[in-house]
Amino acid sequence: MSVVSVFTNGRLEPGAEPQDDLLAADSWLVDEGAVRFLGDHRTRFRAACAGLTDPGSVDRFWAAAVEALPRTGRWFPRVELSATGRLRLRVRPVPAARTSLIARFAPPGDPRSRPRLKGPDLILLSELRAAAAAQGADELLLRNADGLLLEGVTTSLVWWVDGELCVPSRGLPCLPGVTTGRIQARARELGIPLRHRRSTPDQLAGREVWLVNALHGIRPVRGWAGTDMIAGPARNAPEWQAWLTARARILPRAEAPALVPGRPGPRPGDAGNSGPHRV
Repeated sequence: MSVVSVFTNGRLEPGAEPQDDLLAADSWLVDEGAVRFLGDHRTRFRAACAGLTDPGSVDRFWAAAVEALPRTGRWFPRVELSATGRLRLRVRPVPAARTSLIARFAPPGDPRSRPRLKGPDLILLSELRAAAAAQGADELLLRNADGLLLEGVTTSLVWWVDGELCVPSRGLPCLPGVTTGRIQARARELGIPLRHRRSTPDQLAGREVWLVNALHGIRPVRGWAGTDMIAGPARNAPEWQAWLTARARILPRAEAPALVPGRPGPRPGDAGNSGPHRV
């Protein structure tokens, strides 16, 4: 169950829950009022909306959305720019989490239309993930036409080779993930070699592989469905997971009731829903 609100006349108001295509979207974890890298998500969403709607409206919508986020419980909100041009906030409960994953490789050929943007392909990616789940996998790793690894349908790909942190080559069509971006920045700060590689599935055999996103953080791959490949031990993951957990920051105190599934949303005329907040 989720609560959907539409940004109308400078404020969030209760809306329907259409299943339309999205022009842009962004999502993150809210855990007891704390969020990791919220400013990075704002930057990515603003960039995705650039040229599609008024930037000032995006900024006012973002401020209203942050104000409306629940400060207690665990939630998975998503901001959206719909194909009809509407800005929406969708507050959803956190789905069941796994600390490690079984992954499967997709056949060569990237089916996405806009791989570097979050939003336009979300319905397709949801369908691909459901198909992978029916085959015993928690995540599906996409490949390009040459069979090179790109990323998961909901995750970014990170792996270790002889003390080096590896990610897909910059020239490959991957979403600029917030979490993987911060992981790469920390590797540079620590002096850990960072390599951008053009890799095939067999090159992950026996390696420590992470699939990361804003919702679940860092999750090591514990097995590869549909292959005889052995997953490598997750020796580095615990330290980095602890580092990532410590990056969460408490949201500013909300001045209006939060939008929580199961409770009525704000009524037109309620005060305080669109006030700006520094994030």
